[in-house]
Amino acid sequence: MNVIYSVKNRIYIFIILSIFIQVKVALAQDPEFSQFYASPVYTNPAFAGTSNVGRVVTNIRSQWPNIAGSLRTFSASYDENYEAINGGLGLMATVDEAGSGLLQTLSLAGIYSYQIILTRRLTMRLAVQGSITQKSIDFGKLTFYDQIILERGFVNATSQMPPTNNVFYANFAAGAVIYSSHFYGGFAVHNLTEPNQAFYSTKNGPESIIPMRYTGHAGLVIPIFESKDEKRATNLWPNVLYMQQRQFNQLNAGVYYNHGLFVIGAYYRANSVNSDGFITLLGLRMNKLRIGYSYDRTFSNVSSGAPDSHEVSIAFELRKRTPRKTIRPIKCPEF
Repeated sequence: MNVIYSVKNRIYIFIILSIFIQVKVALAQDPEFSQFYASPVYTNPAFAGTSNVGRVVTNIRSQWPNIAGSLRTFSASYDENYEAINGGLGLMATVDEAGSGLLQTLSLAGIYSYQIILTRRLTMRLAVQGSITQKSIDFGKLTFYDQIILERGFVNATSQMPPTNNVFYANFAAGAVIYSSHFYGGFAVHNLTEPNQAFYSTKNGPESIIPMRYTGHAGLVIPIFESKDEKRATNLWPNVLYMQQRQFNQLNAGVYYNHGLFVIGAYYRANSVNSDGFITLLGLRMNKLRIGYSYDRTFSNVSSGAPDSHEVSIAFELRKRTPRKTIRPIKCPEF
């Protein structure tokens, strides 16, 4: 099995196996979005409040729909800058589903970011995030060897049931972004406490630790045609994003091009072992609404069984305020 397959599958198979097989440690990984700037506070909590409007963002990802037992992720967030606290507040809900409802994860997070004006042109934001997560598994959809009677099939009740079908845990993240009118970059660390999500007690069964995830991202704004209305301008946006979670890593490198309301983009995705895929994106930026669609084409060794993934993002700008103080919004891609 190549490494990128393990990254993309988030090791859900190993999470389930860890419940039943006598192993010492099982590791899980976080879901991800290809449109990482269209899910800003999910990528880095320091993006909370970096717009001068309140915004609602939703993201839906269907990963490898050709594989039986789908992998789907949904995220919704709200963030806005508030002068009274010199920073931004954000709320985010994330639902992740593996195996057609077999394994589900629901997370609710709160975010605070603090704006620091470094120079006349350079701004920094630091952020913290706290969340509560529920992970549940539907054991009624699983079958076990002790249920089998030869020539009759699955007849008996299983003795493999865990103490609980639901696990709750707290989780934390932190991040920072630094930006000017033509540059932006940031770094985030998720799963700071590396919570244990095992369904069995760790005294009698395996741990299922969520390792810390490190994310670094950076990009440039290259103006081609400038306008006071950013949605009428034409720009090139070269970008790079790198993620590391234990031994698994991923690099996305690509570029966006926007002309007025329309955005197109292309990304190459790889890790330290092999190349994995190519991402294409189409976006539409209207006055108060933003819609994006991206298509992931896999060309690594798993392409025959998992050829593609799909992702849709929708964002709304709620209101525009005239600030009494200086609020420095970040100028970066919206997809």
